[in-house]
Amino acid sequence: MSKRKKCTVCDKALAACICQHITKIDSAIELIILQHPSEVKNAIGTARILNLSLPQCQIIIGEDFTGNAQLNDRLNDPTKQCFLLYPSEDSIAAETLAGNENLDVDNGALDTHINRTFILLDGTWRKAFKMYQSSVNLQSIPAVRLNAQQQSQYTIRQTSIEGGLSTVEAGFLLLSTLDQDKHKYQPLLTAFEYMINFQIAQMPEGLFNKNYK
Repeated sequence: MSKRKKCTVCDKALAACICQHITKIDSAIELIILQHPSEVKNAIGTARILNLSLPQCQIIIGEDFTGNAQLNDRLNDPTKQCFLLYPSEDSIAAETLAGNENLDVDNGALDTHINRTFILLDGTWRKAFKMYQSSVNLQSIPAVRLNAQQQSQYTIRQTSIEGGLSTVEAGFLLLSTLDQDKHKYQPLLTAFEYMINFQIAQMPEGLFNKNYK
């Protein structure tokens, strides 16, 4: 049996290609997505939407990033201040960083020579937790949390975690909070909604309502 042909850009099946729904967003905020290997071929994975839409976004695949040279080069770059999007006990609210492009979280001072980089974990909550626990280099990075008041629209992949969001929803909320501009990043959710609606339309009649509502 021949394999389904995939789009070489979004890596989804040709019938499910999302490229025409991707909008390039002019954002100077750098994102690094640490993706669990199980998410790479996931048809309903959302990290690719961020990667295709944002010029300053890259994906690094792995589980334990302690010795990952690509990530460590970024963490050790003196011109960059890195934050991990993770709701740890000592995390700071993303709103704290809004409008302060180069805020020093230790003393509140601004440093015009420092650029901010935000690291996102792409995987289920259980896998993201394991990635965090096994990656020693992530545990020393200031953690940032989101104020996720809205219910996730990721209806075909449920989570029991309160405030749980898909990777693209988390990216949207983080970026729109930092830039204080939801309209600018709305195309991320537009592409996401198209992907979800397409996948739901492919399900046998009644299956979605039975299993996901």
